[in-house]
Amino acid sequence: MSNDTADTPAETGDEQAPEPTPKPSAEKTSNKLGNYGAAQIQVLEGLDPVRKRPGMYIGSTGLQGLHHLIWEVVDNAVDEAMAGVCDSIVVTLQADGGCRVDDNGRGIPVDPYPSGEHKGKSAAEVVLTVLHAGGKFGGEESGYKVSGGLHGVGVSVVNALSTRLEIQVDRAGVRYEQTYLDGGKPKAEMKPTGETPPSGRETGTSITFYPDAGIFQAEGTEFVARTVIDRLQIMAFLNKGLEIVFKDERAEREQDVTFQYKGGLVDFVKHLNASKEPLFSKVCNFEDEDVEEGMELDIAMQWNTGYHEGIHGYANGISTTEGGMHVEGFKTALTSVVNKYGKEKNLIKEKDANLTGDDVREGLTAIVTVKLREPQFEGQTKAKLGNVPARSFVQKATYARMVEWMDENPAEANRIVKKGLAAAQARDAAKNARNAIRRKTALSGAGMPDKLKDCSSKDASESEIMIVEGDSAGGTAVDARDPRTQAILPIRGKILNVERARIDKMLKNTEIQALITAIGAGVGDEFDVTKCRYHKVICLADADVDGSHIRTLLLTFFFRQMREMVEAGYCYIAQPPLYSTEIGKEKVYLKDDAAKNAFMAERPNHKKQFQRLKGLGEMDWEELRGTTMDASTRTLLQVTVDEAAEADHITSVLMGDDVPSRREFIVKNARDVQNLDF
Repeated sequence: MSNDTADTPAETGDEQAPEPTPKPSAEKTSNKLGNYGAAQIQVLEGLDPVRKRPGMYIGSTGLQGLHHLIWEVVDNAVDEAMAGVCDSIVVTLQADGGCRVDDNGRGIPVDPYPSGEHKGKSAAEVVLTVLHAGGKFGGEESGYKVSGGLHGVGVSVVNALSTRLEIQVDRAGVRYEQTYLDGGKPKAEMKPTGETPPSGRETGTSITFYPDAGIFQAEGTEFVARTVIDRLQIMAFLNKGLEIVFKDERAEREQDVTFQYKGGLVDFVKHLNASKEPLFSKVCNFEDEDVEEGMELDIAMQWNTGYHEGIHGYANGISTTEGGMHVEGFKTALTSVVNKYGKEKNLIKEKDANLTGDDVREGLTAIVTVKLREPQFEGQTKAKLGNVPARSFVQKATYARMVEWMDENPAEANRIVKKGLAAAQARDAAKNARNAIRRKTALSGAGMPDKLKDCSSKDASESEIMIVEGDSAGGTAVDARDPRTQAILPIRGKILNVERARIDKMLKNTEIQALITAIGAGVGDEFDVTKCRYHKVICLADADVDGSHIRTLLLTFFFRQMREMVEAGYCYIAQPPLYSTEIGKEKVYLKDDAAKNAFMAERPNHKKQFQRLKGLGEMDWEELRGTTMDASTRTLLQVTVDEAAEADHITSVLMGDDVPSRREFIVKNARDVQNLDF
């Protein structure tokens, strides 16, 4: 019982209401709300969302997004091929700036849409003007057993981002045509224009589109022939027997080319390994099917004498650059089979540890493709396959078929195991090298390289590191930087070419040690992109041939040993100016030959000799800051990996030991060179 005698409402009987919470005045509330009401809520109709935020649908409004328009149209044609109703696709870059895609599939339906707000419109018009409209949502009953276009943004987005789109459909002997203008507005209804030409296809679709220069103003609307050719070649590899023709009708035309591969994935693997030395001549290839689950599998693989793994996964023809369930199942089975064989043949002693997956996959080039009824991709980018049943299906099929293959090919199987054993020895040496680096950094206190001039910010999202060629340029860059967000790491000369070296040798290189330590996320199979200390890793080298070589060596290292960082979009190339000139007393810097030509077009009477800048050391720190390092005035090129298989192949060609392949690549791509140094 309390002895507290203080008065309380219960003891006195007084009715005391609690103190009311002060309310903001009506005036303050009105000021806070401002004019934000129902009238400010916008509903974007039709294709307006695409034009408002194009990057959400095609990734960017640069060259990558521009070419994405072609992929969307071609993917629809490839879906017809996967359905077994199309065997020819023609892609033409027209002289007037348009792109035309022809296929001999069934032709987009043109009959009236049966219901809803689009009732009565041609089905083709619905497909071209409504987001997420198409014939791939109803499974096999809708005409598509499998498709890749289902999770794409569709041809409607191509229409939205074009000033003009023309469609031609051939069905049942009749040709239908329609034109759209100004971002997807139909000029008239879809109408029959006559009979299908007797010499042409019986059925099919042709789409011609002209990208909107107002949308793609950053890098223009000129398609790059080599980019298109490389992508079409991969599509032909993935669709055995499909003929894909590339035509270029422009003035500076690329030679027309036809792709058709009877060997499919086997030819793909041979192509990727062409610049490497195969461990053996045979390509292991097998197919399997789960009829009940509606899944199909096609795998081809071959080892080479190199040190890098190249496994490329595809689901319904879509490149899954981040892997997924099908790739996981393949890797698990492969590791088990090779260890089983090695133990049975006494190549791996009972007392020895099993080979790891990394050991088994060293030097492996493999294509893992699956076809599924309802593919589940993680995110709009379709980078990772999420269908769990695909993992067990691929794992079981790979295990069974690889056991058979290794038993039937003992010479090749022995080489696979022995290469894995050599990789295991190198892994142990690399582990010792890593531990030596860790011990060294632990003894040095802070652990950062002595020559790193770090930024003060600890927020990786706003921090950047500039890798600068040479101590002299590094000193200028230190003076020019923003010390809060910009770190400077000078490197001496050209780093080791990691394409030709195992990781144990690589980790002994002083410059590479400094890079690994500064970035702070590990290396190789231990790399963790979430631990990157900077979200911009910028290569800053001279605008000459030596600078280009240094950039290439750095990019090879990042692609091979820190690939997740490249895929995350953290890797950049700085663009120091190539020329300077004077207007009066003012010095003007020009990024490249295109900028110089544009300058001369505007000032045809300009009399000064342009000075070609080859060294960062030729600029003082104010000039370096204003032209190359100041975030408000500089230009950075972001390095991306659009097609992992082709990126793997090009890296091997350019940085490997096969000189004839490198020469052939340079000859083929000479037309696309923009900055050439003599």
